[in-house]
Amino acid sequence: MAGKIDAKLKDLGIELPSPPAPVASYVPYVRTGNLVFVSGQVTLGPGGLEYVGIVGKDFTTAEGAAAARLCAINLIAQAKAALDGDLDRVKRVVKVTGFVNAVPGYAEHPEVINGASNLFGEVFGEAGRHARAAVGAGSLPRNVAVEVEAIFEVE
Repeated sequence: MAGKIDAKLKDLGIELPSPPAPVASYVPYVRTGNLVFVSGQVTLGPGGLEYVGIVGKDFTTAEGAAAARLCAINLIAQAKAALDGDLDRVKRVVKVTGFVNAVPGYAEHPEVINGASNLFGEVFGEAGRHARAAVGAGSLPRNVAVEVEAIFEVE
């Protein structure tokens, strides 16, 4: 039986992917106590990596925000795996850190990471409001435009 968060995802037209496997020496998430730390998720879509390139050169800020939204979808998929398929166990999105592969001097990192933050709000409502950092990076793994990690409080 689908829960309220699954229903919300369906209403938003979001189908969660199978959680991506790690590409290096780490685990996709760690649960300790009532927290789930989800490793950084990149712009992996149904056909493979999307948004490969640099924000401010290859992508606009709006496209960067779409990339961050895709990262957030992958974060939710990992959280669902960590919670044995029950996203209704998420009590709060606690902290989000977003990294933007951007040209030197780029200054719109917060607007890019809003793509992830806004999705968490749409999916989890008030519980989706979180502390956050939006950081510029000279490069990211596989040259993706955005990577986002998150910490969830869970039951």
